Amino acid sequence: MTTDKALKRPPLEYFLSLKYPISIYPEEEGGYTALIPDLPGCMSQGETLEEVIINIEEARELWIETVYFSGKKDIPMPSKR
Repeated sequence: MTTDKALKRPPLEYFLSLKYPISIYPEEEGGYTALIPDLPGCMSQGETLEEVIINIEEARELWIETVYFSGKKDIPMPSKR
């Protein structure tokens, strides 16, 4: 069954195309941690900058898909950082 809310929201591809600011921090033990402040709990790690960027992009996609299909909360728009 489709809800009114689901009918009014943009398609998943729209949200996946949005560009969110990413914060990357070096870890004392080596490697990096990345997070997307606009998407609560969306974070990842990697041994190199290249790896952490790939990992956080995958985490962003999974976060958006999970929230989109659960319908439990709205996907926030990117901040202008």
